[in-house]
This record gives sequence, C-alpha cells and structure tokens, in this order.
Amino acid sequence: MIKNFKWLLLVSLTFVACTNNDDILVLEEPVSAGSANFTKYVALGDSFAAGYSDGALFVEGQKGAYPNILAQQFAAAGGGAFSTPLMADNIGGLLLGGNVIAGQRLYFNGSAPVAVSGAPSTNVATKLTGPFNNLGVPGAKSYHLVAAGYGNVAGVAAGLANPYYARFATSATSTVLADAVAQTPTFFSLWIGGNDVLGYATSGGIGVNRTGNVDPSSYGSNDITDPGVFAYAYNALITNLTANSAKGVVANLPYVSTLPYFTTVPFNPLSTSVLGGGNVAVGQATITQLNTLLYGPLKSALTYFGAGDRINLLSTTVANPVLIKDESLPNLSAQLTAAFTPTLGAQTAAFYGAVFGQARQATATDLVLLPTQSAIGAAPTATNSGLGIAPPSPLDKFGITFPLQDTHVLIPSEIAEIKVATDAYNVSIKAIADAKGLAFVDAKAIMDKLSTTGIVGNNFTMTSSYVFGGSFSLDGVHPSPRGYALIANAFIDAINSKYSSTLKKVDLGKYRILFPASL
Repeated sequence: MIKNFKWLLLVSLTFVACTNNDDILVLEEPVSAGSANFTKYVALGDSFAAGYSDGALFVEGQKGAYPNILAQQFAAAGGGAFSTPLMADNIGGLLLGGNVIAGQRLYFNGSAPVAVSGAPSTNVATKLTGPFNNLGVPGAKSYHLVAAGYGNVAGVAAGLANPYYARFATSATSTVLADAVAQTPTFFSLWIGGNDVLGYATSGGIGVNRTGNVDPSSYGSNDITDPGVFAYAYNALITNLTANSAKGVVANLPYVSTLPYFTTVPFNPLSTSVLGGGNVAVGQATITQLNTLLYGPLKSALTYFGAGDRINLLSTTVANPVLIKDESLPNLSAQLTAAFTPTLGAQTAAFYGAVFGQARQATATDLVLLPTQSAIGAAPTATNSGLGIAPPSPLDKFGITFPLQDTHVLIPSEIAEIKVATDAYNVSIKAIADAKGLAFVDAKAIMDKLSTTGIVGNNFTMTSSYVFGGSFSLDGVHPSPRGYALIANAFIDAINSKYSSTLKKVDLGKYRILFPASL
C-alpha cells in the first residue's frame, strides 16, 4: 500500500511539474461504442441523408452528408467501411435518354445564387455496383422506402420510380428497405418524412391533403401523405431494421415552414424605393397613382360588400404588403363586376372581378416562397396568371397590380394542414422509437432554435437566415456543409446518451458554409 502511494505521489508531482512548465498532459477519454455496434452501419432517408445541397446532388455534397460524417466518427469505435452511391461529377443534375431531367447545383456569385457552368454527366441508366451503406434517396417519402419498383429505371420517365435510387437499386423490383436489410446492419439511422409534406409546401399548397386516403398509388407528388400511411410505413421500416437486434437512431421532423425557403421573402416588400426602382420620389408618385386608380376603388367596393379588410391604401412611410390570391376567401367576383360595370363597362368590369374576387393583401401569417422574390413586379403570363391569358396594363405586375397566385404563397389554412400532418408523423416516430429503445434526435427543436435564437457552436452562431446564416444551402431547404455537420453532432449526442457510447463530435468550424463555383 505504501509503495503504491509513493507511485501515486510521484505521478501527481510529475503532472504538477508539467503544468508549471506550460506543458499540460491531456488524457482523452477513449472512444467506445457503448452498448451499440457500429460494425455494419446503414443509413436510410431522403435528400438530407443523401447529402443534397444547393439544389442538386453532387460528389462533394454527398461526402459531407450527415451519415458519412457519422460513419467517420463510428470508425473510432469499431465502425466498418461506409459506401455511398456517388454522382459522376460536382456539377449536379441527371441525364435520362440523353435529356437533362435535373439541373446543375447553385453557387453564390456575390449577389445572387446562379447555376454553375457545365452540363450534367450522371446518367440515370448507368447502374452502380453496390451494395451501398448510404441509402438516402432525394425526393423519397416514407412509403417510397417500402415500395417495390421505386428503383426501376424503366419507370423513371413516367414518374413511377426515383432517378437517384434507380442508379443503385439492387434490382428493378427491390425496395430501399430490402436493400438495407440484406446487408444485415448492426446499426442504422432513419430520418424520413420531410417530403411527405414538403412538395405540398413548396408548391404553395396546390397539392391535395390526402388525410383519410390510405392508397398511396393515388397520390400526386405534391400531396400530403395520410398520417396512417406514414405510421404504417414507418413501423414497417423500424420493425424490419430491428428484427436482428440492430440498434439505431431516428429523428423527428421540423415544420418545413421554418426553412429559409419560406421565411426569406417578406410579406411586405413594397417600399417607396422598391416601387420607384430605387427612386423614392418616383415611388411616392407611383403609390399616389395606385391608390387613386386601383387600391382606392377596390377598397371602397370591398367595404360596401363587407370585406374592406382585404385591401388597404398603400403607405408612403412604411413598406407595403403584396397582393395575393387567397382561395379560402369567399369569391366576390360577381359583386365586384356589378360594382365596376357603370364606370368600366361590362367586359372590363368582369375582368377586374375575376382578378380581384379573392384578392387581399398579404399579412405576417402568410409565407411567401423563395422563388416568388423574382416574380414580384414581373408580368404575369398566360401560363401563370391563373386566367389563361396575360393580363394587360395596368394589371401586369405580380404582387402590385395583379395578385400573386397559389403557387407563390402559403396561406394560413395551408400552413395549418402542414403542421397537423407533421405533428401526427412526429407522434408516430417518437412512439416507435420509445417502443424499440432507439436513440432519438429532436430535429424539430433544433430547427426551432435555428430559426429563432440561433445555435452557438465552436465560437460562432448558426441561424436559418438565407445564404449567410451558415446552416442552409442556396436552395433554402437543404443544409450547407456546416449544417450537415451540426446535424451529425446532434445524432452523436443522441447516440451517446442512449447507448453510453463516447463518440466524438466534429468541429463545425472545419466545415464551409457555401460551396464555391469550382470544386
């Protein structure tokens, strides 16, 4: 005992001596898998798992996908090789039968996102030799992961199969789940469900809410998945993945309406400077003219019909909201036509009635979609006006003299539909995660924080602000390289907590915010 004490004292004095000489001995905790086994890791999911970024899938983006980062950290705790079905280039985009079916990635040229130069070289019909550990499939919804034929090249052109999965599916009739289970994974990650509402959201709500319809074969690409269908698919995924006692980590879903795609463009961008093309005096004169010739008469007529709150006169002192069409409003086309006929004539009055029957000014409860930024002030066409014709002057400026259409804006009723579905999906995810004893990542809480206070990591703050917030890429939906690293760290925290592993997190500062034009 005395001998052991002497040795302990000697070690202590040696450590103090090192400290006094500014040569500190740091003893790092060894990396351990805990009760998990990372020998064979497979990742299932959608574009987030695949590493999609800046509007495309490309090699460098794939390398930085959160499953790939996880696999790198797993290696120190016994993790094995992790393979990814890489694209053919860093341009992005896809070819099918010689035709481009998905375009290049974006980069920031100093003032705006633009497409990189070059043509896609990744051919959908060129099969890759697997199996692959990263089974993330851009565009996949929950039920797609259990759908036979989702990787059939012959079905891609008709929209019956996924072009990304078609490149590496083990057969034309296989499923993503089957390709995962065939590898006998010891550990898995699953983050799926975002696309079950995302298409509806990014389309401005022109899809269909399929709640109550349990037949996915009848769904369109922009439809909201029935929560029962989601629960069935999700349970099938987890039940099969855990059948051989594999452990795993799952994540819930944030509200897609908190993504930069829906929060970047303000509902009220029409200042005197904007309306005057940079000249405030011209903007003030424009507002006076608009109030006299359009907003004033509309306000008077709508007030007479008990809907005066839809339109207010434009202000010269504060920024004004854009005009939008709200299909949830009672249609007052006939009433407006009758009111305007004495002054405009029957034909013109009918046109004004058709245009403004469900028009109102946007409010803070509306979400203007990111692409709408370029539509505001632009001339409507026969294709996008909603009338089948290109409206003449003065009704030829979207958001100013002509209402933005359904594809441009999410209105409160549509936002509510997305929220209800997402909440239902999250209940299913948490329930089966708890039942199977899986690690759980609260991705919703992370996104809520990014979109409000931000998240501090490695001496800087990440937010959901478009371009410069550090978290999201230029498409406004998918993470940046640093955003993927943040996600990986959240997964590591959940895994360490659940399985008593000691995986190391990555340094966020080592991951870039934006990809350059050339890679």
